[in-house]
Amino acid sequence: MKNIIKKITAAALAALMTVSFASCGKESDDNSEAKNETKTYKVGIVQFVDDASLNQIQDNIQLELDAKGEELKCKFDYADYTYNGQADSTTLNQIASELIAKEVDIIIPIATPTAQIMQAATEENQIPVVFAAVSDPMTAKLVSSMDAPGSNITGTSDALNTKAILELMRAAYKDLDYVGLLYSKSEDSSVKPIAEAKEFFDANNIKYIEKTGTTTDELISAADALVAEGVDCVFTPTDNTVMTAELAIYEKFADAKIGHFCGADSFALNGAFVGYGVDYATLGRATADMAVEILVNGKKPAETAVQTFDNGLAVVNTEICAQLGFDMETVKESFKPYCTAVSEIKTAKEFDK
Repeated sequence: MKNIIKKITAAALAALMTVSFASCGKESDDNSEAKNETKTYKVGIVQFVDDASLNQIQDNIQLELDAKGEELKCKFDYADYTYNGQADSTTLNQIASELIAKEVDIIIPIATPTAQIMQAATEENQIPVVFAAVSDPMTAKLVSSMDAPGSNITGTSDALNTKAILELMRAAYKDLDYVGLLYSKSEDSSVKPIAEAKEFFDANNIKYIEKTGTTTDELISAADALVAEGVDCVFTPTDNTVMTAELAIYEKFADAKIGHFCGADSFALNGAFVGYGVDYATLGRATADMAVEILVNGKKPAETAVQTFDNGLAVVNTEICAQLGFDMETVKESFKPYCTAVSEIKTAKEFDK
């Protein structure tokens, strides 16, 4: 009897190990020979609009999915399910319907408006959603809490440390007196940091004026108005609408000696004086890792905490720095108390891949 029990136990352990080490592969029996079939997951990736930040996030999501596929011996098929909504809600809703019809296993929406549309579209079917770069998931009503999202959705947040970037502004402009707030009222990601900026300026007796726009043409007009107002600096949070327009407006501010301080390094890449915030390459990879955990290891989005990141990196555009009349080394030294690192960048449309 003991020998029989030992044989049964050994067989059970062997079966368990087969399951544990199968990773993403599936075993089938054909003529008594086991064959390993590669498991394929259909991954929908939906980008809000073309801009340097969001492009960088998408590139890194895809690179990480490829790497994880090799590591886990399975395939994450995103090539057939990657879309760009071009900031159009009708288009984004059509994309959501198409992904559902194609029965994708998971959807990765990039930016707040995209996440909101994908969340609404998956309420009934409960396809897992892992968002990327949502600045304030609570205000956007995507999650019940950051630690326990509570539904079929979780993801990564690029929440901005507003006070830190405004301290950088004061460090560069010692006699800061008048600031322009440039953002889009159509983006939930701007609501909280703009409110925080107003509180900061009120507390420090600094005047400010708001100018907004929902299209590049409107933002060009808004930039012209801020130049005419004679503001010292302009603050923009992680606003995708302004990010899309940055290449069209940065020279206006630089020519007027107005420093543009923004909530992402991609703004500095596209001509702003200073970008401060999340490393979007890291955020993209982390988003992909969360999606893999849900697909492969069965983690539940409802119980998977939203990931946030250190907002410690200040990126200074060296060309704009010189045009504004600042010494780069002096700027670096003055920024040190308010960030973990300062790096330099030159104006370009996209990050190097």
